[in-house]
Amino acid sequence: MPKELWKPGTLLAPVPAVLVTVRDTDGRPNVMTAAWAGTVCSDPAMVSVSIRKERYTHHILKETGEFVLNLTNRKLVRATDYCGVRSGRTEDKFAACGLHTEEGRTVAAPSIQESPIALECKTEQVLELGSHDMFLGRITAVLVDPKLLDEKGRLALEKADLIAYSHGMYFELGRLLGTFGFSVKKIKS
Repeated sequence: MPKELWKPGTLLAPVPAVLVTVRDTDGRPNVMTAAWAGTVCSDPAMVSVSIRKERYTHHILKETGEFVLNLTNRKLVRATDYCGVRSGRTEDKFAACGLHTEEGRTVAAPSIQESPIALECKTEQVLELGSHDMFLGRITAVLVDPKLLDEKGRLALEKADLIAYSHGMYFELGRLLGTFGFSVKKIKS
């Protein structure tokens, strides 16, 4: 049976649910949820995040050019949802969600202490694409919770309990199915 034909839509899923943090020119931090974020380049290390023009964070990011992508996990799922449906124009979402800021190392924007990994970024380019503008950011620092490092200092990201967003729903990432290159790896005899 052939697949049904639907109109074009944003069904690339799942995607990471990230908390984007910024600091306005008056020094106030803000946080919003974005599900449209991704890796765009490894050298230099760059990411993208797409934000609607009417969002409060959009205005701050256009003005300052600095942001942090905070990865989210099971413990942050409620805050992740809340920060996506409330506006920093009218409330302090950090206080409302019990989140704590950590000063940026390479940017003025704060990260979230409770986030397992934070990517500090400086905007390189803004692409105006319609309903959203895509901010392309160069990663200037990666902050990693030391609890995610094994005894050899290797990042054990599977310990982070990361979540993903898919068509209006949040999911906890599941069991390991393979590692990069496992399909072509020679079996030792």
